[in-house]
Amino acid sequence: MQRVTVTLDDDLMTEIDKLIAVRGYQNRSEAIRDLARAGLRQAAQQEGSQEDNVGVLSYVYDHEARDLARRLTSAFHSHHDLTVASMHVHLDHDNCLEVAILKGPMKDLQHFADHVIAERSVRHGNLELIPAPGTPATVSPSKHGHVHGS
Repeated sequence: MQRVTVTLDDDLMTEIDKLIAVRGYQNRSEAIRDLARAGLRQAAQQEGSQEDNVGVLSYVYDHEARDLARRLTSAFHSHHDLTVASMHVHLDHDNCLEVAILKGPMKDLQHFADHVIAERSVRHGNLELIPAPGTPATVSPSKHGHVHGS
């Protein structure tokens, strides 16, 4: 692990300290490491990283909508190379929640998620992108000496 000295203005440090209190970090270093990882993920997204990433696609849809279930199933079959697993939950009489775990290049995951979320009668959708374990933004040594993804 590297030690780095950083000078931050008082207002920024106050905001970081608030984050530390809200999220329950044990110290400033843990919080700043997480913020750095988040910044690296954002930069990778903006650059369209070709490295494999993990994506969690969640969306709520009207299961009675005409042909929607068929179209969604067809979309997932057409992108079987990106799909790792999925889960289907009946929320109520009209709404279903699907959660799909995806893996692949960031731009491919984003393109696929955009397609699913844009389907008519998909009421809510979100893609959370996470660099795949082993990429620089996720590697951190544990207290046991081996590497964990964040």
